[in-house]
Amino acid sequence: MRRTRFDRWPCPIARATDLIGDWWTPIILRNAFAGQKRFDEFQESLGVSRAILTNRLNRLVKEGLMEKVAYSERPARYEYRLTEKGLDFWQVLAAMWRWGEDWLWKDGRAPVKLIDRETGADIHPEVIDSNTGKKLDIRQTSVALRKRGKKSASPTMKEGHL
Repeated sequence: MRRTRFDRWPCPIARATDLIGDWWTPIILRNAFAGQKRFDEFQESLGVSRAILTNRLNRLVKEGLMEKVAYSERPARYEYRLTEKGLDFWQVLAAMWRWGEDWLWKDGRAPVKLIDRETGADIHPEVIDSNTGKKLDIRQTSVALRKRGKKSASPTMKEGHL
């Protein structure tokens, strides 16, 4: 079955989904944020096939979220390190964390939590508008097309409310 590609769509959500839309990629990135760098660490902790892991790591390197850095010449061995682009993806994972924590446990308590390294206090991520500092509210949000020359808008993206 051939997968539909969204990498050229005019929508940021579609393009991000094209990159991280499979179930392994966000989990690999989660583990990278937890400090894993080496192929065998990812493979052992996730139990993912070597072929799938190779494919996902290569895509993350190609897209600039990770870089492959040699740590041994003989034998050739590499680490996968988060780039600035990859580090910025933490915001996405934190939003997913919060939603999962809020909605996917019947008692409302996930078995793991985020904590502040300095204070030890629990962290509850929120998505805010960087212009106002306010939490995003869908009732106050709409989509507008940017003006760009004479090109017409894609039929997959219409202006208006989400």
